[in-house]
Amino acid sequence: MGIKRKKPITPGLRGASFDDFKDITKKKPEKSLTRPKKRISGRNNQGRITVRHRGGGAKRSIRVIDYKRDKYDVPAKVSSIEYDPNRGARIALLNYKDGEKRYIIAPVGMGVGEEVVSSKEKQEIRRGNAMPIKFIPAGIAVYNVELEPGRGGRIARGAGNSVYVMGVEGKYAQIKMPSGEIRLVKKECFVTVGQASNPDKRHIKLGSAGRKRRLGFRPTVRGSAMNPVDHPHGGGEGNQPIGLKHPKTKWGKPALGVRTRDKKKFSNKLIIKRRGKKRR
Repeated sequence: MGIKRKKPITPGLRGASFDDFKDITKKKPEKSLTRPKKRISGRNNQGRITVRHRGGGAKRSIRVIDYKRDKYDVPAKVSSIEYDPNRGARIALLNYKDGEKRYIIAPVGMGVGEEVVSSKEKQEIRRGNAMPIKFIPAGIAVYNVELEPGRGGRIARGAGNSVYVMGVEGKYAQIKMPSGEIRLVKKECFVTVGQASNPDKRHIKLGSAGRKRRLGFRPTVRGSAMNPVDHPHGGGEGNQPIGLKHPKTKWGKPALGVRTRDKKKFSNKLIIKRRGKKRR
């Protein structure tokens, strides 16, 4: 993709940048691979808001993505590169030799006409091919990484993300996550060779509140701009510091930089190096 700018004829366009969509080869999605998307606006099954600042937005449909890549040893050709409103990365429509069609997250540089394959055996290290991580040499970038064999890709699915294979030893492979964390995954876990497409997405600036609303986000108000009855940071005449030892959430719990991972989580033993600096 490329990034384009427009003449600043309005305040919202002055700081905005846009996707030029030049890598898109097909406008309408494959109808058999789309599902209606129900709007929940951050509410749970009881109708209570559990995720704030969500709601509205443009109407979307879900594209059914093949995260498992479980159609083994059947070559497939890329018939189109498409836009998916539910993610930053592009998706590729695969036509298999037996006539089946599936969507996958497209890697950087993938084009129409390329052939990819998924197999439990060793395959050529080529973008879009999927295989167990034990067959990937050290230093190769991969994405759509499984945490458990057969459960489908969970890691590095966002635009421009990739994971680097550090090596394979015993039952596990070492991978370096986008965050810098180094962890172990079982060597039978499937990965896709390459880097998730559309890495330039991070450089797009929305420029106006309206574009943010069309993405399904509602306004976020600072706690310090509220009254004391509404937020621990609220109150005071004019612009005031929060007046607390550390920031708090609206409900009085510690916020900003507080570690929330369970110290007894079963997968802690699989993490060799945590991301970021160690906090007390």
